[in-house]
Amino acid sequence: MSRNTVAKIDLAAIRHNLVRVRKLAPASQVACVVKADAYGHGLTRVSAALNEADILAVATIDEGRRCRNSGWQGRLLLLEGPANVPEFEEMISVEAEMVVHHETQLELLRQRRHEISKALWLKIDSGMHRLGFPPEDAASVHAELESLRGPAPTVLMTHFACADEPHNPITQQQIERFDASMAGIPGQVSLANSAAILNFPESHRDFIRPGLMLYGVSPSSQKPAAEIGLRPAMTLQCDLIAINQCSAGDTVGYGAAYTCPGDLRIGVAAIGYGDGYPRNARNGTPVLLNGKRAALVGHVSMDMITIDLSGHDEAQVGDQVTLWGRGLPVEEVALWCDAISYQLICGVTARVKPVIC
Repeated sequence: MSRNTVAKIDLAAIRHNLVRVRKLAPASQVACVVKADAYGHGLTRVSAALNEADILAVATIDEGRRCRNSGWQGRLLLLEGPANVPEFEEMISVEAEMVVHHETQLELLRQRRHEISKALWLKIDSGMHRLGFPPEDAASVHAELESLRGPAPTVLMTHFACADEPHNPITQQQIERFDASMAGIPGQVSLANSAAILNFPESHRDFIRPGLMLYGVSPSSQKPAAEIGLRPAMTLQCDLIAINQCSAGDTVGYGAAYTCPGDLRIGVAAIGYGDGYPRNARNGTPVLLNGKRAALVGHVSMDMITIDLSGHDEAQVGDQVTLWGRGLPVEEVALWCDAISYQLICGVTARVKPVIC
């Protein structure tokens, strides 16, 4: 049996979401984050679609090269910077700008200072304790970068740990710590990720760095995507491939994890963890069957899931099942899977066929 398991990618929705992001931060330039294969949406097609972006931001040199090969000729930012000399040389070859967050990268720049022509982005650790120089070193590192850089001025940046929680004081503390460390230091500033764009407008500054929002997913549980004008860019769908009549007491799937409370019709849909659908989706996880809600029952298998067809008397083999996307927010599905929406959209595997719409 052939499978019709597809991820429908709506490039118009991505362009729409970029417009929406600009309206939320009209004074800021936009660095569109397209790392992790554009959050599972396909880096080549998404980078081509984001031709109105001010900058494209990637995590790896390979991602940057793919952006260039797709036709992107604008500014390109390497978010983690190069880790060694070969990566530095590749970064130069794709004409990417560099985030500088560690002393080893400073040493690279000292050795190759005459090759620097693009902007350097100085990352300060304002409290996330992942990447970045300590705030007390900001002035000295900035001064050195200014002596090493080419014609483009140094950009100052940090990253937030808890911006998806609007009432968490940590983000405001990070903003204040960053601003204090940068007092009197000239340069453009970039603070806000998607969550901060929504929840902390004081963080918008010169550049914002939306990622998740571009793909129509809200980073804030208190602000659903539809309410902030975002459209889902990925709709994951498959077909119903079998319908079985089960009796009260019958168990369904591996581990006999679901027991039918009465006589039920159980549908089998052609998707599983081999396609990136989460193995830990619980009984009751919502799906759409022909646009109407139904519930997952039993464990997710590698290639299949099982669905309670109660209330779907008209269901038949070949009907369309939507796992997330248009009509069913991926944020909601993630809650049922003890996951975050990033995991779901980035985790769709290569055997799911992308369909551009």
